[in-house]
Amino acid sequence: MEQLSLFDEADNAPGGAAGDIVVYTDGGCSGNPGAGGWGCVIIDETAAACGKAPKEQSFSGGEKCTTNNRMELTAVITALTFIASSPENFSRQVSVYTDSQYVKNGITTWIKGWKRNGWRTADKKPVKNQDLWVALDAAVAKLNVRWVWVKGHAGIKYNEIVDQLCQAEIKKYK
Repeated sequence: MEQLSLFDEADNAPGGAAGDIVVYTDGGCSGNPGAGGWGCVIIDETAAACGKAPKEQSFSGGEKCTTNNRMELTAVITALTFIASSPENFSRQVSVYTDSQYVKNGITTWIKGWKRNGWRTADKKPVKNQDLWVALDAAVAKLNVRWVWVKGHAGIKYNEIVDQLCQAEIKKYK
């Protein structure tokens, strides 16, 4: 599982090569806990190989009383579960762009220790959102995922779009 920061290397610009699947996700809350929303955009770059526009799909949802971290995780789980529902995607590169260090670090680093320690943190406390981490781990296991952190609210087109999806969902649940 590869992890990158958009700001570590200049050639890690958002987007992917022809045939790649690119995912942008965001989650948030008004209050924490509070009304929450999440959004994701999945961009299938296959058409770009033929000079056509990539195929885009977006999903969003929310909850009346939740946390920011649960919404961030739900966005990623939704996108990767959708992608993993088609076996032809198992061998394709999937690049997930998230502005959540919690999600990126959790799935690339912390989860190994949590699983080794019976879903306990280093201080022996139960891992928060274990149900969602288990679901994310299962989705990631089927795919070739590259994790890329992007700075939130920095004018990155698809990161701004998923933020708008998220904010629209939060308004529904306020």
